[in-house]
Amino acid sequence: MKLGVNIDHIAVLKAARKVGDPDVLQAVFVAAQNGADQITIHLREDRRHIDDYDAKRIVANSPIAVNMECAFGVIDEVLKLRPFRATLVPEKREEVTTEGGLDLEKHFARIKRTVERLKEADIAVSLFVEPSKAAADLALRSGADMIELHTGRFSNLWAALYGVLARTPYAPNDLTALNGGDLKREIDREIKKIKKTAAFARELGLQVAAGHGLNYHNVAAIAAIEAIEELNIGQSIVARAIWTGFGVAAREMAQLIAACRPR
Repeated sequence: MKLGVNIDHIAVLKAARKVGDPDVLQAVFVAAQNGADQITIHLREDRRHIDDYDAKRIVANSPIAVNMECAFGVIDEVLKLRPFRATLVPEKREEVTTEGGLDLEKHFARIKRTVERLKEADIAVSLFVEPSKAAADLALRSGADMIELHTGRFSNLWAALYGVLARTPYAPNDLTALNGGDLKREIDREIKKIKKTAAFARELGLQVAAGHGLNYHNVAAIAAIEAIEELNIGQSIVARAIWTGFGVAAREMAQLIAACRPR
C-alpha cells in the first residue's frame, strides 16, 4: 500500500507568519526519505496554505509523485503545473478542511469535461467520493482513473468512541446523541461500506485510495482493506511531528500501514 503524505499543514504554519519558514519543499524530501510514496497538496482557490509559488516548486522538484487536490476553480493552474495526478474535490470557502465527497450526479457533466481536460494533458485523475457503489460507477463513466474514498465519517465515529471528540465543541451534531454501542455499530457499518465500495471499484478497473481524518489510532482498520492501494494522510503526521520530528512521524505511519496489510 502506498502512503501519500499531505503537507498542507506545514504550509499552514508557513502562512501564519509569511516569512518562508518552514520550507514546504524541505518537507517533500524528508517525507520521501522516510517511507512516503507520494506527496499530496491541496491548491485551494483561496490559497490558504499551499500557494502557487510552493506548488510550482514541489511539482518541479519532488523526487516522488505529486498528487494535487483541486476544485474546478483552479484547473487552469493545475494544467500549467502538470502534477502526476489531480484529485478533484469539492470546496467551500467557509470549511476548515474538505468535508465530504463530490456530488457526482449533480456535477457529472462538468466533472467529465474536467477529467477529459486533465487526461489530455497526461495528468492522471482521481475523484474524492463518498463510499458507495453509485459513486464508483459514475467515476468510471467520467473517465477517471481512480477514486479516493472519503473516510471522514469513519474517523469521526472512531474519535467519538475511543477519543474525546464527542465531548468537545467540534463534535458533529449527528454523533452527540450516540452511545458507545451505537458508535461501535456505526463504525462497523462504515468500514463495511468502505470495504464493499473499494472491492466494487477494483472490479470496475478503478484504482482505489482512501483518506480524511486517518491517524495512528484508526488507520489499521482501513489499511487492512485489501482493495485499497493508497492512503493520503496529513494532519495527524504533522501533528505528531511536533513531538517526534517530521521524518520519524512519516516513517512510523509508513511502518504502521505496512504492518496492517493483509498477508
